[in-house]
Amino acid sequence: MEIIHFSAECYPIAKVGGLGDVVGALPKYQNKIGHIAKVVMPAYDNRFLHESEFEGVYDGWVEVGTRNFQVRILREKTNKLGFDLYLVHIPGLLNRPKVYGYDDDTERFLAFQIAALDWIHQWQHKPDVIHCHDYHTGLIPFMALNCARFWRLNNVPTALTIHNAQYQGQFGWEKLHLIPVFDLRNSGKLEWDGAINPLASAIKCAWKISTVSPSYMEEISYKANGLETLLQRERSKSHGILNGIDNDVWDPATDPMLSKNFNLRTVEAGKKANKQALCDVFNLDPSKPLFTFIGRLVGEKGADLLPEIFDNVLRQSEGALNILVLGSGEKNVEEKLEQLKDRYRGIYNTYIGYHEQLSHQIYAGADFLLMPSRVEPCGLNQMYALRYGTIPIVRRIGGLKDTVTDIGDGGFGLCHDQASVSDVEHAVGRAFHLYQNTKALKDIRKFIMKLDHSWDRSAQDYINFYQI
Repeated sequence: MEIIHFSAECYPIAKVGGLGDVVGALPKYQNKIGHIAKVVMPAYDNRFLHESEFEGVYDGWVEVGTRNFQVRILREKTNKLGFDLYLVHIPGLLNRPKVYGYDDDTERFLAFQIAALDWIHQWQHKPDVIHCHDYHTGLIPFMALNCARFWRLNNVPTALTIHNAQYQGQFGWEKLHLIPVFDLRNSGKLEWDGAINPLASAIKCAWKISTVSPSYMEEISYKANGLETLLQRERSKSHGILNGIDNDVWDPATDPMLSKNFNLRTVEAGKKANKQALCDVFNLDPSKPLFTFIGRLVGEKGADLLPEIFDNVLRQSEGALNILVLGSGEKNVEEKLEQLKDRYRGIYNTYIGYHEQLSHQIYAGADFLLMPSRVEPCGLNQMYALRYGTIPIVRRIGGLKDTVTDIGDGGFGLCHDQASVSDVEHAVGRAFHLYQNTKALKDIRKFIMKLDHSWDRSAQDYINFYQI
């Protein structure tokens, strides 16, 4: 089976969140089980583009409104990612350093989708599946079905994976002319709530829909930023498939980003050495439990709760624990977290920004990872933490509910029901008491490191999903 993945992100080329991790791993594991999986994404002006070897496989033009842009599709020559990677190079639109955040993002991603379909349309064969990820590629199912320009693709099965239904890419009808010619009687397939909505269109037009965890599939039927009734209507073609993690990248025994590698047998010494390295850099006390947060500092992640939680916990514990934050996002949250540094010097610190190597080091050296999310379609951080012997403290929602069971229920994590200051503080208190029980802590560490959240199972689940 030949599967073409379309995405705005793919690790290590360009990653903003979990979408990048998924698209960087799933195709590799699909190839490992005997299929041909490829990734098509924009060519951003970044380090990967400049440091890798490419060859041109297609040259053309794409029209965006009244402007024409040259298109070149580049193939990465070495297959170093474990799958064929194709970058859509459109000077003037896509050759920018950031993935998102430009005023013309609608035009950028629409041009990417049209150019990629132009290329595939002229192939001598047809792929077995076109797999689209989130709204940035959400108009592909509509265009393949309805635009005369792509008539050879209208019977190619399309699949959509919803990584986060909160982001939908809506734009006004004044931009309808940007979409290649189609029968206007089909314009209803583009519309939702009075606008052109790429995610809604993909939900309507894709042959199959998946979400990144079974629980998230249930949750979006009643909480999906306005798409609830549409998702309920399309439930028969929808499936929840839990994400995996790439065990080749996330392996404490071989991870080159760690101060000291470790395995199940050497976990205690390994975590101690990595914790010491973190504490040396961030002026923390290695004799105390280390609580961490890694991720976007936004409301979805419950990050707005963190300044009050950390202030309360550090004050009430009288300095008996450490806290380290890695992330960026809403400026007011960043500022409040930064302000705590002077008040709790020696037991609290932050790194505001993105730092891949540091995230690996934190997973390896921390004792507990906080995830008080309001929305968490799957969550990968808790799986990384488990793999590195770090105990997750999570809200029972989405993929967190599917992957972490509370120690009180015979499990291995610490769970709470609400994204609230009091619930999270209570969970932190339980974690602190667990830390005092050295034997129980060691037993849980060894247990969670043996849990299998690799892509092996999930990759086969996706193959089955295409064929249902």
